[in-house]
Amino acid sequence: MAEAAVMDDHVVDDTIAKRNAIVLAGGQMLGGACSTILMTISGIIGTTLAPHPSWATVPITAFVLGQAMTTLPAGIYMRRLGRRLGFMIGSLFAVAGGLTCVAALIFGRFDVFLLGTALCGCFQAHVQYYRFAAADTASAAFRPKAISWVLVGGVAAAILGPQLVIFSRDLLAPVTFAGSFMVLAILATISFALMTQVRGSRPRARGGPSGRPFSEILRQPRLVVAIACGMISYSLMSLVMTAAPIAMLACNYGVADAALAIQWHALSMFAPSFFTGHLINRFGKERVAATGMVLLAGCGIVSLSGVDLAHFWGALILLGLGWNFGFVGATAMVTDFCRPEERNKVQALNEFCVFASVATASFMSGRLLDLFGWETVNIAIFPGVAIALVLIFLLLRHTRTNPHAA
Repeated sequence: MAEAAVMDDHVVDDTIAKRNAIVLAGGQMLGGACSTILMTISGIIGTTLAPHPSWATVPITAFVLGQAMTTLPAGIYMRRLGRRLGFMIGSLFAVAGGLTCVAALIFGRFDVFLLGTALCGCFQAHVQYYRFAAADTASAAFRPKAISWVLVGGVAAAILGPQLVIFSRDLLAPVTFAGSFMVLAILATISFALMTQVRGSRPRARGGPSGRPFSEILRQPRLVVAIACGMISYSLMSLVMTAAPIAMLACNYGVADAALAIQWHALSMFAPSFFTGHLINRFGKERVAATGMVLLAGCGIVSLSGVDLAHFWGALILLGLGWNFGFVGATAMVTDFCRPEERNKVQALNEFCVFASVATASFMSGRLLDLFGWETVNIAIFPGVAIALVLIFLLLRHTRTNPHAA
């Protein structure tokens, strides 16, 4: 018998929530594959198209800026139009972005390439809402599992994306990697069709309650810590992952080595989602997020130990694991604070904060790598981890002394 819970004055049947989670997991697979393709090769393309080596990661920065700039508008119009139509619109951004990148590579235009990656980022802003959409119709007990189910789609993406890079990089020879972006556009087209199957996410009527003002919402310590942990876990992951393929090529490893390293990284990002929801229910969101921070620190330690292929792979695996525990834990914390009428705006605020920090991290990644080297990129992990752990510790202490506090 399906679980049920009262939410928004209606009985929520987890049968619908489970169906949505499966559909959105498929969307996560396609969207994640698009992201993995772009993340694997954009920095490498940047080294050849950019006017200066320190700009090599700017295409990834444009991608993340596209996410950040679209997050708030997407949250607003999905509130009016509904999740399904909003997600369909998001897929069209990636179709346009993939084709724009193909044109940019054919004509050797760095500025057009930045436009294409930014459009792909607009798509990813919508993909980031998939986990929230799965949680919207779920009971309190199923909500962490619904988030994890969606992120499990990233496991397939982790396998699919890098293999598609290896398969398609010379598909439109002699223009290297143009075929990869053509494949990206095809994946986005399939995503558009899949998003038509999202159910149970209705647009909210105009003039309805809008909930508390942000000034009141942001006075809740748990929400502030949740947003901060999401920002730190994602930005640190972006900082290291963006620089890793370029650093590997500088150490005389090939494109296939870099693609496989990103594949193992992406697998470690999403494979734990099979059990992260269970861990959250058993140990609590804060402790899972704290574990993620410790794993991120482990990534820095392994990276600083050497530049053998095993060091790169081991560090990127720990980086993915740390992101999963930190980000899923933080996401589950955010969903605790959303009254039904506040969901869209609180989620949009969270996503904007996260991807603004990720855009900064991806840009700084290229600068740090060019000016100071791979070691400095990894040293930068530790201050962020320390801040997050202190915040979680203070939150847990505050919760013990104020058990009824929000």
